[in-house]
Parts: sequence; C-alpha cells; structure tokens
Amino acid sequence: MTASRAPAPAAAAGFDRAAFETFLIQEARLLDERRFREWMELFAEDGTYWVPAVPDRELMKTRVERLEHPRIHVQTPPSRTAHLVGNVLLEQADEAKGEYVVGSTVIMVEYRDEAQRLFAGRQRHRLRRDGAGLRIVEKRVDLINCDCAFEAIAVPI
Repeated sequence: MTASRAPAPAAAAGFDRAAFETFLIQEARLLDERRFREWMELFAEDGTYWVPAVPDRELMKTRVERLEHPRIHVQTPPSRTAHLVGNVLLEQADEAKGEYVVGSTVIMVEYRDEAQRLFAGRQRHRLRRDGAGLRIVEKRVDLINCDCAFEAIAVPI
C-alpha cells in the first residue's frame, strides 16, 4: 500500500529547500563540536527533542548539563561524532503560523573507547520563523533500529 501526499511547497516565504538544509547541517555541526548549549538555543522556548522516549524540554536540558559535567562516567572519554544530514524535503508549510515541517535522513557515527557505533534514521523538524531565522519547535528522530536493545545514547542525534 502506498500513501499519496500532496506535493510539498518548493519555497516558503523567503526560505527554499537549501535554507532548511543549511539550518539542519549547522545544527549537526553544533552537535559534532559538542556545542550543546548553542544547540539548545536553536530550540524555541516550547521546543521539544524526541528520539522516541519522552518528549521533554527539561529532559533535554538535564541531558546537556550531564554531558557538560567534568565527571560524567558515560562520557569519559567524550564521544566524537559525525552527523550526516541528507534527503532534505520541505513537507509542509503553514505561512500563517510561520511554521514548516522538514523531513530528512540522518546518520550519526559515534566513536568512543576505541569503539564506533552507527545510528541512522529519519528525522522531522517542525521549524518556526523567528525574525530572519528559524527555531526548532519539535525535533523527532526515528532510528531504523529503534526496536533493538542497545547501550544508551549519551549524545544527541
């Protein structure tokens, strides 16, 4: 069975696909550079981050604070990551609200303690216009192996 969708808008009030793609790539770079506070600043005040568990801004804040703690056991030594974002599509645009839903594919490689792990999935960002830029209202990452048991993911995908 295939689902049919209306064609996504090609551009949205001053934003084209490239602008959304650039935003997502810059978000990934902040994560790879462990600039977690700056990453959190990309989120709207009511923004949530969800790798299906519990969508909760306070949980995101707590996780970042733990990652920055000098004695965090799960991140000694700290992970090194590389995020790759691709297949970016503007799926929905609500010009009246200034909100856009952008779907993409994400691959994250994490290296720590001489071991490398690979995570991959689809992500969906609901973005809101904020002046000349964008803020994340909701980020959801659906890993392709979400039904498998694996060691906790310490860094954001």
